[in-house]
Amino acid sequence: MFTGIVEELGEVVAVEDLGDASRFRLRGPLVTEDAKHGDSIAVNGVCLTVVDTADGEFTADVMAETLNRSSLGALAAGSRVNLERPMTLGGRLGGHLVQGHVDGTGTLVERIPGEHWEIVKVALPAALSRYVVEKGSITVDGVSLTVVDAADDYFTISLIPTTLALTTLGLKKAGDPVNLEVDVLAKYVERLLGRGAVAAGDRTDLDEIKEMDR
Repeated sequence: MFTGIVEELGEVVAVEDLGDASRFRLRGPLVTEDAKHGDSIAVNGVCLTVVDTADGEFTADVMAETLNRSSLGALAAGSRVNLERPMTLGGRLGGHLVQGHVDGTGTLVERIPGEHWEIVKVALPAALSRYVVEKGSITVDGVSLTVVDAADDYFTISLIPTTLALTTLGLKKAGDPVNLEVDVLAKYVERLLGRGAVAAGDRTDLDEIKEMDR
């Protein structure tokens, strides 16, 4: 589990094509200082498993499913990436609950500079638009952000100087793909409502709970 607060702006050192998968070697001295085999590190919002670490670098295998659902397949040696270690229990939750399970990719459409911040417009797949709401949370390339405006086919976010300087969002240009992860709570609510919040088999349990509350 992650928070979407990027710890380090890393770099892709090498990408090895394995046919139906890829092996990435990435540089991130901060996130690898306590990393070991089997640990998780989020790369542009995608949760990857560490294979090995050495000299401030780590290796991760990326399966076809991840390459198909995210923008990691477009990365090459020299690409900059957002890196974050998993949250620790008892620590501060600076962003929101992020799984590192990308729901799809969007496209940066427009950047609108402001005096102290920048508004960025991102096009998103129609299947994800129902989970994006004004003032809600969304993860863009692993960065926890608040939605400014939400439409059927796009949303906007406001980026402060810190985000622009310390993440890849300051480097993206119109037409670039970005990884999107919507709020998992919204997906759970939709699933429950779709099945019926109070199914016949659940009504007894709900009645018992109400009785205990009296």
